[in-house]
Amino acid sequence: MSTDDLTQDLTRRTENAPQELLTRSFFFLCAVLSIVTTVSIIVLLTTEAAKFFTITAPLMGVEGSTASVVDFLTGTEWVINNEQFGVLPLVSATLAITIGSAVVSLPLGVATAIYLSEYATPRARSVLKPALEVLAGVPTVVYGFFAVVYITPALKTIIPGLGTFNMLSASIVVGIMIIPMVASISEDAMSAVPDSLRQAGYGMGATKFDVSVGIVVPASLSGIFSSFILALSRAIGETMAVTVAAGSQANLLNPLNPAAYLEGALPMTAAMVNLLTGDITGGGVAYRSLFAIGLTLFVITLVMNVISDLVAQRYREEY
Repeated sequence: MSTDDLTQDLTRRTENAPQELLTRSFFFLCAVLSIVTTVSIIVLLTTEAAKFFTITAPLMGVEGSTASVVDFLTGTEWVINNEQFGVLPLVSATLAITIGSAVVSLPLGVATAIYLSEYATPRARSVLKPALEVLAGVPTVVYGFFAVVYITPALKTIIPGLGTFNMLSASIVVGIMIIPMVASISEDAMSAVPDSLRQAGYGMGATKFDVSVGIVVPASLSGIFSSFILALSRAIGETMAVTVAAGSQANLLNPLNPAAYLEGALPMTAAMVNLLTGDITGGGVAYRSLFAIGLTLFVITLVMNVISDLVAQRYREEY
């Protein structure tokens, strides 16, 4: 009997064992449950959002006030009392939070990952890595109050006239919140780079900085880019920190204009929280707008994750 035949025979005997069948069934049910949950969420968002739009509401048997798809996607006013449901102010605030947090988290996260992977002693790594995980475990509402109580007063000493609720504080605190994600995933990617590449660099006379920046970072780009996209997806979907720190006024912002961060705004997740905690009628047009916002947020996050997979495949290195 050949080695391959022997391996297949042993594998077949193991797979048919009662304990193995039970374990395999359990894992299969877990996988099915994950898929069913995801599909259920997509179906819920799609069906409820369809009741919100004028073009699809009659198909869902909904009568009464609805909103135009064009007005929803291109409108610049979000005023629930006047039934103005333009999502652009919410999207612009969300993008501003994402860009602002990226400016804070990406360089600090990558620098932290380089230190942990290349410079830190085993003792320092054993202390700093768990500390990052603790930072990642802090409830997001605590970050929001931290922004209001500490970050905003500190910024007011530099920028007089800064409001209590502003996009700058919200961006900084969300950036701090997602640093552990960037640092942890990037550090794992850097640690996976074969040590032989480092030794080859040292053999050519490179310094530790040269090896870190010129060899390790390029070799782990797929993991670093993936950490960027996943962290920004987290920033897009962040709820309580921006609800507390960013304010509740829906203003159309230019995310690329630094002056826009000095005023408050209403990100998409904060708008959903305000709708849920406000005085809205269940089943009304304002209530159904929740699902329209949720579907928009889902699509944006899905696109970010697809981009992450494409980037990871494009820059993946095999050793």
